[in-house]
Amino acid sequence: MSLTRRSSFPPASQSRQRVIGNIATYIACGIITVVFIFPTLWMISTSFKDVAQVYQIPMSWLPDPVMWDNYGNALDAMPFFNYVRNSLFIVIGSTFGTLLSCSLVAYGFARFRAPGKDVLFLIVLSTMMLPYAVTMIPQFVMFSTLGWVNTFNPLIVPAFFGSPFFIFLLRQFFLTIPRDLDEAAKMDGASALGIWFKIILPLAKPALVTVAVFSIIWTWNDYLGPLIYLSGKDSYTVAVGLAFFQGEHSTDWGMLMAASTMAVIPSLIIFLLAQKYFVQGIATSGLKG
Repeated sequence: MSLTRRSSFPPASQSRQRVIGNIATYIACGIITVVFIFPTLWMISTSFKDVAQVYQIPMSWLPDPVMWDNYGNALDAMPFFNYVRNSLFIVIGSTFGTLLSCSLVAYGFARFRAPGKDVLFLIVLSTMMLPYAVTMIPQFVMFSTLGWVNTFNPLIVPAFFGSPFFIFLLRQFFLTIPRDLDEAAKMDGASALGIWFKIILPLAKPALVTVAVFSIIWTWNDYLGPLIYLSGKDSYTVAVGLAFFQGEHSTDWGMLMAASTMAVIPSLIIFLLAQKYFVQGIATSGLKG
């Protein structure tokens, strides 16, 4: 009796299709990458050019000569480091408030059992459909009554009351953490807050880093909020200061792009440092519903 031995290797046609598919994927990703990175490369290249080189046709990517003075002139023309200090203060306070409030609320939705919890969660998510223009005037009236206009409070304090998107993101990640860990911690005498702080948060580091990255970049680039509540030039953030700088130096593209490059660098550094956890947090969130 003869036995037919089946080969463990895939047919040549399948291997060829897989290779062609991978090549097509890499080409598509490469094209998309070039499209997205082109404005950034143009900005960096222009920041080292003089006015004549900016309008040169055909465009030259390598500036000749290199105008390092654009960065010095930009720093002399505006209090950039003062704007950075204000933005950092708002970013740190807002990010801390977001992580604290959203992780607590998400922990409650993911772990506690209560009647109407799912309905309440849907109500929280439904608030994402409200555009900022709807709540902008009532918020301004409220903060004006509190005397918080021209202070950083309206840009920091709301973060301590949670964000629906971040609550959803963290809840989905918390659902992937086994409940057996909670039960084991309860047997050891841990409270609900103790479980949240000592078990859930350490295991949810990728999701927390993802929320932090989103919060930092959105707060750093926020223009409308600081424009509404901050009226003194000493309290301007980088986004608002850069907008006023653009209005004053709209024709000096080299200096304007130098200021824009300096404004973008912190966001790029944050993303590159947290890229590993950021990708992991996005990939693993939403596995459970």
